Amino acid sequence: MSLVCFPFKEEDVAIVVRNLDCAASHPAVTGILCVGFSRGETWCAIENAKPLLEKTYNVRVVLIQQKRYGNALRGGKGDGMNTALGYFLEHPEYTRIHFYDADIVSFSAEWITKAEKQADLGYDVVRHYFPRSSTDAMITWFVTKVGFALLWPRTVLSEIEQPLGGELLLTQRAVEVLFNDPRVRAQSDWGIDTLYTFVAGQAGLSLSEVYISEGKVHALYGGLRDLRTMLIECFSAIQSLKNENVPVGGIHRMESAKAVPELVKQKVGYDIEKTLKLLKSHWTPRQRELLQQHFDSVLVKGLLNASEWPSWSFADEDCWVGAYHKFLEHFEKGDEDWEELLFKVWVCRVLNHTVRNVLRGYDAAMGSLRDFIWDTVQKSTLQQFKLSASAPIHTLASGHSAFESLANGKGKLRKKPKWETDSDNMCIVKQ
Repeated sequence: MSLVCFPFKEEDVAIVVRNLDCAASHPAVTGILCVGFSRGETWCAIENAKPLLEKTYNVRVVLIQQKRYGNALRGGKGDGMNTALGYFLEHPEYTRIHFYDADIVSFSAEWITKAEKQADLGYDVVRHYFPRSSTDAMITWFVTKVGFALLWPRTVLSEIEQPLGGELLLTQRAVEVLFNDPRVRAQSDWGIDTLYTFVAGQAGLSLSEVYISEGKVHALYGGLRDLRTMLIECFSAIQSLKNENVPVGGIHRMESAKAVPELVKQKVGYDIEKTLKLLKSHWTPRQRELLQQHFDSVLVKGLLNASEWPSWSFADEDCWVGAYHKFLEHFEKGDEDWEELLFKVWVCRVLNHTVRNVLRGYDAAMGSLRDFIWDTVQKSTLQQFKLSASAPIHTLASGHSAFESLANGKGKLRKKPKWETDSDNMCIVKQ
């Protein structure tokens, strides 16, 4: 008996109602839980659709407003998902809970069926993953996956394809593990996906990832500036965990991917022309001081040049990993200058990837991302072996010292990238 949860804000009403109908009609579903951020037009639409859904499919449809759990952080997605976990534990008639974004245009019964089949095999957590544009998921690739690869390279965390996905199934055991962890309940913002993934891995929960070939079609962001809050909150979540231990290994199964639809291959996930302007704006004298104080000369020179004229060729993989280590050590959430610096360096990394890799084609771009994570995992693992041999009391899967192997004595990373172009002189046509 499964409960399907749709967290929502203000969405396209027709899509939301269609998705509710799709979930309610599934034979494994006996309850629908809609957790609203506020009581607006979408709330009223669900309330109006509720009687017919319950009568037609003999399921219970519950509409509640999200509770405030993480009072120290911004109230957002985390509070909504944690509200659903609390409701689930109060209703033992349900044995599994699914989460799906309410605005997914491509949602179908197959999403539920695939997750249910893996749960039937005994997996504690089932996550959905999708074909993505080569310029999509730039927070996933450059923040979460890099963080997991640097800090816990020999664990299941470094293997997860889409660790920030909000589409997943949790069993009773998984819900109890997550909701009883105070770190999870405190994570009320965008960092909740990071915490769910991390705590599940740390607790040794078994994980299966199922592939949804049609992809996740939903509302897109305009420019990278729209992702600034998500970027900061996702990085801060990783930073808060950097000294945690995670068991080596873990049970992880991933369904093989299929051919990527041409529509996905051709999509550009952000407005490139609008993004170029971000590198010149919102500068303060203190940001320049922090750059000079904490970061290597290549990054300092490159970013300061970018404040005068769009440039990003300096922001290669090695530069990003070097900066990532410095941010792990010194970043202060809530400090506007630190937040803006993180955002600007990340924007340069995304632009570098776009111009140097994406323009060579979809397969080359995705290959470069996977190579980057693979190389980072390998280097971090070797360094942890080295640290373990020199200091036996140092565990193999703890802390953020794994990064040290990726830097030279001055904290710089200057390995020649596999592909190099003079990207500063290339022109981009607005998509």
